[in-house]
Amino acid sequence: MLSTATYRFSSYPSSPPLNQIRRFSSAASVEYPPIHHHPQWSGLDRWRRSPLNRDRCWGPNGPIEEKPCEIELRPTTSPPSFSSCSSLAEMGGVVLSSADPLTKAKLTHFAYTKWRLGDLPVGFSHPPSRPARPPKPQLVSPKEIPPPKSSGLPLNAYMLHNLAHVELNAIDLAWDTIVRFSPFIDLLGEGFFADFAHVADDESRHFTWCTQRLAELGFSYGDMAAHSFLWRECEKSSDDVAARLAVIPLVQEARGLDAGPRLVNKLMGFGDHRTSNIVAKIADEEVAHVAVGVYWFVSVCQKMGRAPASTFTEILQEYNVEVKGPFNHSARQEAGIPKEWYDPLSTTKEENKLSKTCLHYFDGTGKLKFGKVD
Repeated sequence: MLSTATYRFSSYPSSPPLNQIRRFSSAASVEYPPIHHHPQWSGLDRWRRSPLNRDRCWGPNGPIEEKPCEIELRPTTSPPSFSSCSSLAEMGGVVLSSADPLTKAKLTHFAYTKWRLGDLPVGFSHPPSRPARPPKPQLVSPKEIPPPKSSGLPLNAYMLHNLAHVELNAIDLAWDTIVRFSPFIDLLGEGFFADFAHVADDESRHFTWCTQRLAELGFSYGDMAAHSFLWRECEKSSDDVAARLAVIPLVQEARGLDAGPRLVNKLMGFGDHRTSNIVAKIADEEVAHVAVGVYWFVSVCQKMGRAPASTFTEILQEYNVEVKGPFNHSARQEAGIPKEWYDPLSTTKEENKLSKTCLHYFDGTGKLKFGKVD
């Protein structure tokens, strides 16, 4: 009788395997297993192979490189907070523990730059229970967020502040995914971590654009209350990588695809074309992040031997996650989310409610197996 080693995504070995310590990366060397019978975003490979994006300021006509007068973290000199870090996961833990938002964004760009230059292994680390946050903004429930008229901010700054908060949370969500599931590199593959480090870098650039524009309008991040909803959703999926992919990229980030065009139109109507251009660029780049979630969700489902559509539906039921319209069907389809995944009129159940899963590896056949957690 063959024995199997059981892994839960919430459990951590006492020390990382040697191959995690020795494995180094470069963008050209990362391999991505094919996924079968599912449409993918046509630009996914191009996004993965794209050069480092240093356009972290918003110029008169769009994104530009960071201004020379600003302090930029270059990979030649590690910031003090990274002095003891020797892996991507360890740097991710430092980013999550950094309270200052702009420092968090800069550290993210530094860590991803080191990764792309091939100077880091994925490594192993423990995530903090919650990411560090500055004293402001005050975090409240979504129902307690003040309406625009009583927020003390004009409509364009109000909408931009909300977007900045989403982008800051997105930085932490990507790093938490990297750090939390770093013990499972041999099961997920190095490409999983490469993709989410890239997502984190994109989100840090988006946050920087938002804060720059807020400053131009005479405001700053923290000038109004913000909600803690996104992190609560993240905590729901802390022990299950399939659930993390379903709840965050395929639900929360997909909502950005729905809301982006409406936000752009509102800003245009307000007369703020500069902010609307920033938001339009961010919304366009979010397609890649949803596509990454789709790719890895389908990949995990294939390893589980599960149908992605029914698995997605059952995860949302199990974790009590609601998908609300109106939907931007064309953007969702471009990112690889079929309509039947989120439209209740198109969704059909194929299997019973999804139980929490764990990996059973290895059973002597070289195949991954999944089963119920006792």
